[in-house]
Amino acid sequence: MKELLTSERWMNELDLARISKLNAPFPPELDAALDNAEFIKPQDIPADVVTMNSLFTIVETESGSTNKLMLCYPSDAEPAKGYISVLSPVGASLLGRKAGTVAQWATPNGEQHFAVVKEILFQPEASGDYTT
Repeated sequence: MKELLTSERWMNELDLARISKLNAPFPPELDAALDNAEFIKPQDIPADVVTMNSLFTIVETESGSTNKLMLCYPSDAEPAKGYISVLSPVGASLLGRKAGTVAQWATPNGEQHFAVVKEILFQPEASGDYTT
């Protein structure tokens, strides 16, 4: 599993610019994503990478449960509906992850969770939307 955890991360430059303007503290997972990501133009992002406003499924390694999530900005977050803020530990840990890789995050009580990005169902960049 360690090999998957240290896999490459990609982020498009527009997502970086927008995230950088958010006026809120970043969780450690987001700092790690920004420190370890390769920043590229939106049109060059691989279609199997979680970007902002992507819809995807994850499989939690502890329980085996599958969840459909959308990575969004804080103003659009509705965790009960699967809209996960990039400023949440889980959202930040998924940003830039490629399908098939593992994300790791800590809950508020310090418990570690792991999930595999199973499939990208929709990615704005893959559909030709480079500005959303």
